[in-house]
Amino acid sequence: MSITYVPGGVCAAKGFSAGGIHCGIRKNRSKLDLALIAAEDSCNAAAVYTQNIVKAAPLLVTRAHIQGGKARAIIANAGNANACAPEGEANALRMCRAAAVALGVAEADVLVASTGVIGQRLPVEAIECGAANLAAALTQSEVGSAAAAAAIMTTDLKKKECALELHIGGVPVRIGGIAKGSGMIHPNMGTMLCFLTTDCAISAPMLENALQAAVRKSFNRISVDGDTSTNDMAIVLASGRAGNAEITSQNTDYAAFCEALRTLCVQLARAMAADGEGAKHLITCHVRNAADEEKAETIAKSVISSSLLKAAIFGEDANWGRVLCAMGYAGAVFNPEKTDVSFHSAAGEIAVCRQGRGLDFDEGLAKEILHEHEVEIRIDLHEQAAPGAQGCCECWGCDLTYDYVKINGDYRT
Repeated sequence: MSITYVPGGVCAAKGFSAGGIHCGIRKNRSKLDLALIAAEDSCNAAAVYTQNIVKAAPLLVTRAHIQGGKARAIIANAGNANACAPEGEANALRMCRAAAVALGVAEADVLVASTGVIGQRLPVEAIECGAANLAAALTQSEVGSAAAAAAIMTTDLKKKECALELHIGGVPVRIGGIAKGSGMIHPNMGTMLCFLTTDCAISAPMLENALQAAVRKSFNRISVDGDTSTNDMAIVLASGRAGNAEITSQNTDYAAFCEALRTLCVQLARAMAADGEGAKHLITCHVRNAADEEKAETIAKSVISSSLLKAAIFGEDANWGRVLCAMGYAGAVFNPEKTDVSFHSAAGEIAVCRQGRGLDFDEGLAKEILHEHEVEIRIDLHEQAAPGAQGCCECWGCDLTYDYVKINGDYRT
């Protein structure tokens, strides 16, 4: 299967437009705070949500609206999470109603998301006043996607958008997406917002299966700070405009779509990890030669979630003992005396541990390797994978810096 990256973000697929404006939720008028993604026709739709017991009002409304597997638009705001807030669900419904009126669609066809401070009343009146301008700002171009991506940013420093094209049944199919996430990133679904669009013809049940599979191997494999949010949500809309034969079963076309969707989500997930609050390094942990993928994932995620390891990477200190320590409490059984560890980056690779014992290594070279923006921790368990099993996995995180505490010390005030 050949995948080509294309411009356009959520507007790359046929049948979608997007836009973003400043409506007044944020005090800073230079920052966009309200986004809209709209489809020309009703789409098959699917979503996955946080497993945090405390769930924000927009999530509850979206879950109700999407029950039939159909949707037409997504409205989302930044600056206020509308979680544990007065009039939460009523105000989430008012957001849907405002978008529906502006677009001329049914209220139940609009999905809603919010991000920002928890516990404060959403100034929904600003959203209602801005809805008409927001609908007028919609455009079927990368400009519209970029505006929508900017309008959902909170502490993010960079917009996160991506789009790709593949062929299914000889027909070009596109998938695009935007996402936000910088802090409160420790997915269990995914600690973030992600909105995906595709022009692939695919049934709602197959779309939901594909989204869940993609999330498991992308957003659920990143961590910034160990906090899972109340507002986590990933939504995908499928317009069917590509013209391929509709995917209604787990056939070869479905497999190709799943792989492309996963690839796109991995790109967005890596972008979130790289843009972690205060981060200087993107950390990839690659575990290989494990008995199965589940064990490899459990260990890799434990390593990239370790505060001590993250601090060591920030200090460019090849403190490999923290790698083994994080592996040891991951909850997966392995033999430390068969485990090798090395650090790798664009500056080279250096082995630091073999068979569970430290090696003499060049500290100067190790520091050069860890000085690069993207650092990879390579772990070899030297286990025999079960027949047909994948014994490897990658997870992504970032370093822990002084700036993380500064950003979160007075985030609300």
